Amino acid sequence: MKAQLEKEVTQRKVREIMQRPVLATTTRASVRDIAAQLVGNGFSGMPVTERDGTVVGVITEADIIKALVDAKPLATLTAWEIMTTTPTTVDVETPLGEVTKILQEHHIVRVPVTDRGKLVGIVSRSDVIKAVLEPEFMAF
Repeated sequence: MKAQLEKEVTQRKVREIMQRPVLATTTRASVRDIAAQLVGNGFSGMPVTERDGTVVGVITEADIIKALVDAKPLATLTAWEIMTTTPTTVDVETPLGEVTKILQEHHIVRVPVTDRGKLVGIVSRSDVIKAVLEPEFMAF
């Protein structure tokens, strides 16, 4: 069992488990609109990209909560003003074990996935966990 789990984590690549398509926003989008997208889609954060797909940031529920605590108006505030500007990303060929370490070490919930520097997907903690589970529960 341990050997199988180690094989799953070391040999599988992010491309096999990432979610796609991935919803991203631009730096100019209003935080109010981003918040509506997060809530409406059940996301806790999303990548911020240039029009060509280059990831330039990440915006999360925590960023929005901080803006609310600081009494900033969400309708006129932009992603650029509150996003994390040094996003952690991984390439589609990154081994699952490395992604697991990145999520843990950086204390993040999700990481954008790129191919030749352009956004192509996203992988979350739950995606990693699902990838290594052996199904013991089934619905009929």
